[in-house]
Amino acid sequence: MPVEKTVMPLAVSPDKRWLIAAVRAKPSRAFTFEISNGQLKAIGAGPLAESVPYVIFDRTGRWLLSASYHAGLVSVNPVGANGVVGDPVQVVPTARNAHAIMPDRTNRFVFVPHLGTDQVFQFRFDAAKGQLTPNSPPWVQMKAGSGPRHLVVSKDNRFVYVLSELTATVTAFAHHDGMLTELSTLSTLAPGTSLRPGTARTPDAPPRDRANDIWASDVHLTPDERFLYAAERTTSTLNCLRVEGGKLTLVGATPTEKQPRGFAIDAGGRFLVATGEQSATVSSYAIEGGGSLRLVGRYPGGKGANWVEIVD
Repeated sequence: MPVEKTVMPLAVSPDKRWLIAAVRAKPSRAFTFEISNGQLKAIGAGPLAESVPYVIFDRTGRWLLSASYHAGLVSVNPVGANGVVGDPVQVVPTARNAHAIMPDRTNRFVFVPHLGTDQVFQFRFDAAKGQLTPNSPPWVQMKAGSGPRHLVVSKDNRFVYVLSELTATVTAFAHHDGMLTELSTLSTLAPGTSLRPGTARTPDAPPRDRANDIWASDVHLTPDERFLYAAERTTSTLNCLRVEGGKLTLVGATPTEKQPRGFAIDAGGRFLVATGEQSATVSSYAIEGGGSLRLVGRYPGGKGANWVEIVD
């Protein structure tokens, strides 16, 4: 489906009716497609506050939440009855390199990891007005140089798992009333992996040979929450962790498409689908009982793919 250049983050509405694709070229816009029997129908486009690497619907489907890496802000747009995004109702400056945004299971709180300041911002969210307000405290500070990037919230709302891009670690947080308390941190890389911690990739960053830099990208839980998977781009691997009540244990790694930026797990928890920024194919894996991944097949997927959404 043609859109514009630099299509990056995707989001599916809670009712599975709409797919929104954000374009990072100027002017930044969100394109809406109707989903019908696996086909997409272009509906329209609306403005975004800035170029964004992450968009997500709130739990009601009435609001689109977005985070801007280069502008260091988050924003809230209304979503019309036709699925098209309206003008932002709120733009909140935050900190360097906001990289994702995620509501909790109650839709009353929102979390935003910031790669540039090693912080996860904590907001209260008013779904009636589409308004974010800082919680108290307004953020939780993580280890310097970790670079928190993406996150997932457990179904029971008791835990939040944050993937750090620059160290390829997952940090488990306990969650209560919109506030996070760090429990533990575990590397997703196999022991002995010879990579060094990464650095933030920004236009003003000093020149550096990044061939051996850690460069983690995406994280997802299986629906039964027994396993968590995290992608790492330099090694082109999908790394599996076992999850037990917030406790994490490394299971192993599976080679995948070159430079994987995005992947998804189906609602039944049977399959994982991954793409690579330096690949023109998509890989499908069966998730085995112990969390290992068995390749089902590789399929043409277009050059430079960076996001996967599965609609059941």
